[in-house]
Amino acid sequence: MIDPADLAHCRETIRTGSLSFHAASKLLPPSVRDPALALYAFCRLADDEVDEGDHKTRAVLRLQERLDLAYAGRPENTPEDRAFAGIVEEYEMPRALPEALLEGLAWDARGDRYATLSDVRAYSARVAAAVGAMMCVLMRVRDADVLARACDLGVAMQLTNIARDVGEDARAGRIYLPLDWFADAYLDPEAFLREPLPLDSIRRMVARLLAEARRLYIRSEPGIKALPLEARTGIWAARLIYAGIGAEIRRNGHDSVTLRAYTSTAQKAGWMVQSAARAAAGTLIPRSAVVYAPPLPEVAFLVEAAGRAVPRGAWGDGRTGSVLSVLAELRSRERGALGREGQGA
Repeated sequence: MIDPADLAHCRETIRTGSLSFHAASKLLPPSVRDPALALYAFCRLADDEVDEGDHKTRAVLRLQERLDLAYAGRPENTPEDRAFAGIVEEYEMPRALPEALLEGLAWDARGDRYATLSDVRAYSARVAAAVGAMMCVLMRVRDADVLARACDLGVAMQLTNIARDVGEDARAGRIYLPLDWFADAYLDPEAFLREPLPLDSIRRMVARLLAEARRLYIRSEPGIKALPLEARTGIWAARLIYAGIGAEIRRNGHDSVTLRAYTSTAQKAGWMVQSAARAAAGTLIPRSAVVYAPPLPEVAFLVEAAGRAVPRGAWGDGRTGSVLSVLAELRSRERGALGREGQGA
């Protein structure tokens, strides 16, 4: 179980660090909200350390150590880690899910760019859909069709984030838009990084990304209707709030280079009211056949992992070949960087 003091710390972390998730979480029942806040705090801390820190590689390798300790039942002595270890034990959280997040953050630390929209979805599967799958585990949902729709929602949210942050990412030297879109537009990605401007070609890329996100938001809806009744309002709120960010980007003329889309407190309140209405209506509407659509190829491994319960104490080392490969590369880079620091001392 999660210590109340640790939970209070996680709740405060999310209140100040992720307004959209905090707003949506208020509509979840306590049995889901409390572990969800703890889970999100752990994931948010990991993401921030990699995204904002000066030693991204070191941060990823530290996250691997923290996961190892949590799954060994000996978490680091921090509120987020202790709470996460409690989640692992209580909900039999498949290790492949947080390790997918680890792999996505490792790709960030490596500075990966993505050649196609499928590659962007594969990245989104790791840093966002994995969290959606973990949320299903917290709701005791292991149905493959529902998990697939939860992953649709996670990918849609991450595509919205990417669309919103094009300018901010470019000024940090990062590109998450598909590189083949740059080629189609005869635009050099390096030139865009040197001088990020709201070019018509960039705006069209943002519009295309939001169109894909909208497709996945719609595909996710039958899955929300299949969740436990008491959890539906909170997940509907997350879906509407994040889609609302996309609507603001469209209102800005798809300029997310010089402008940043924000949603107001009043807008969030309106979406929360809509969420309650949609959750209630879902009990009266027959389940759509869309819920049975196959998972995106990029998230199929998450659906398989989340749908397979793992008995307590039977975690194994958990790491797949792809995770091991990227971690080995990062360790090699880190040793090289430490060697260069030693030579310069």
